[in-house]
Amino acid sequence: MTTKQTSQLSSLKKSVAPYEKTDRKTSVRQLINTLGPLVLLWAAAYFSLSVSYWLTLLFAIPAAGFVIRTFIIFHDCCHGSFFKSRKANDIIGTITGVLTLVPYRQWKHSHSIHHAGSSNLEKRGIGDIWIMTVEEYEAAKPLKRLYYRIYRNPLVMFVAGPIVVFLIQYRFNAKGARRKERMNTYLTNILIAALYSGLILAIGWQAFLLVQLPIVFVSGFLGIWLFYVQHQFEDSYFEHEDEWSYVSAAVEGSSYYKLPRLLQWITGNIGFHHVHHLSPKVPNYNLELAHNATPPLQKATTITIGSSLKALHFRLWDEENRRFVGFKEIKARLREPKPAVEALKVRKPGLQGE
Repeated sequence: MTTKQTSQLSSLKKSVAPYEKTDRKTSVRQLINTLGPLVLLWAAAYFSLSVSYWLTLLFAIPAAGFVIRTFIIFHDCCHGSFFKSRKANDIIGTITGVLTLVPYRQWKHSHSIHHAGSSNLEKRGIGDIWIMTVEEYEAAKPLKRLYYRIYRNPLVMFVAGPIVVFLIQYRFNAKGARRKERMNTYLTNILIAALYSGLILAIGWQAFLLVQLPIVFVSGFLGIWLFYVQHQFEDSYFEHEDEWSYVSAAVEGSSYYKLPRLLQWITGNIGFHHVHHLSPKVPNYNLELAHNATPPLQKATTITIGSSLKALHFRLWDEENRRFVGFKEIKARLREPKPAVEALKVRKPGLQGE
């Protein structure tokens, strides 16, 4: 990082520093106005089963919204920004992790890696969504290309994704996970099993599945979508290690997702993602305040629900033109024969991994 970049980071961090302070009363109030409605909506969804399943789904959708809001509290706990006390963050983080099906310490570890290398082309692969560059895709073997195309298919990512990630992937520890992380995953799984078993004993497995499955699916879909669009937008930022800048990654590589006020509240202000990436210590209820008080942060790319839908067509990062492209845009390039010079390079011993 250059001296200028260091100075820029220091200046911006100083500007948002006043908003990094947690407020215990606000945090407790947020717990109440999040978990309270979640429980009530879940109960309403269950009791509505005797009336109409359409009514049940009508309750399940806002319940899923409050699961997202619960996840934002979990997310703040992972950053140590919800309470001043580390112990309080660990306890609330574990509890909200049970409610959102995400192991606290496992996600905390992978998410910290995501923050440390967001938009850095040399640090992709942990805590983020798989992105290949055009050059990498062109150089990949057919089987890897096929796997990547399947992975990036919206039906796989947003329909199968919530099931695979939240119900299966998060139930297992990553290879090489430390003891505390492994134990927390086991504890989370045990608590989820106990909670679900208790509910099944109380209302029956059919009623439980009819209520819980749509809530898990919708909240999982929305969670993956939010994470996806806030780093994959038309004017995003990606650089190699030697030119990567933390400030640029935060302000240019994370978007401001401008949502209607109700949705902004439900999603815990996570739309101010550029502020969060600049300073993860800012609790969710201060993100908008920090954005409004810091003019440089207001220059971040703003996307809306309408404009964010363009991201469904983004597949690869084009380093040359510094933008996302779809598979169709590079189809013609893949059919073009390689220049003779390039062919010689490939045959030359010592190159291309030979």
